[in-house]
Amino acid sequence: MALRIGIDVDGVLADFREAFRKAAQACGLHDVADPEDPKSAQSLGQRDVRRVWEYVGKTPNWWMTLAAYEPDQIARLYSLTRGAGWEIFFLTNRPASAGDTVQFQTQWWIERHGFYLPAVLTVPGSRGEIANGLRLDLIVDDLVMNCADVVGASTAKALLLLRSPDNAVHKHAIDRGIGVVATLAEALGVLERLHELLPSRRGRMMRLADWFMPAEPGDVLPRNPRIARPLPPLKER
Repeated sequence: MALRIGIDVDGVLADFREAFRKAAQACGLHDVADPEDPKSAQSLGQRDVRRVWEYVGKTPNWWMTLAAYEPDQIARLYSLTRGAGWEIFFLTNRPASAGDTVQFQTQWWIERHGFYLPAVLTVPGSRGEIANGLRLDLIVDDLVMNCADVVGASTAKALLLLRSPDNAVHKHAIDRGIGVVATLAEALGVLERLHELLPSRRGRMMRLADWFMPAEPGDVLPRNPRIARPLPPLKER
């Protein structure tokens, strides 16, 4: 059975903090050096936060401009997904900006970094409910509260991507049964180990599922499915 994995976008794939800092500077807030959590009002006053978000909302396709933390690892995730047959769901709660929809901007951005045809879900609510509804095996997120929500509301495991060392958050996560990694590369290593371990842990149900699998794999699309031969035209009746 294929792994079903949910991956958060901002903080895991995309460097939202740096992009928000630059947006704040564009609004004249030049004293913002490195906000701890620009999604909240902790690093800026409420009025300044609203001002920056208004700037984001008026900027066409702002979400397409973010830099990737580890662009090579996004391409690696795609290779692993195609090779192992995983099902990946990219999760985000980004607010709208001018231009295309948040979903389309995020899909375009992920595909630009080497992961073709990404499934992007805009999820403003509980990550735990999403993990439960999608029957995910594991989620990767940069917020411990999202990870805790997932392990509390579903059977999925959670992996906290903690890019900046924080002993208190690290201990809090471990105490709640949440794995902690420092990079996306490290997270992908965990996914590879989970992929190897899962068949033995699923045991008899896994062997039963083998009865319903074809003996030989069928044809698969090339690495970039967008270069595949087009479908033949429909015949007129």
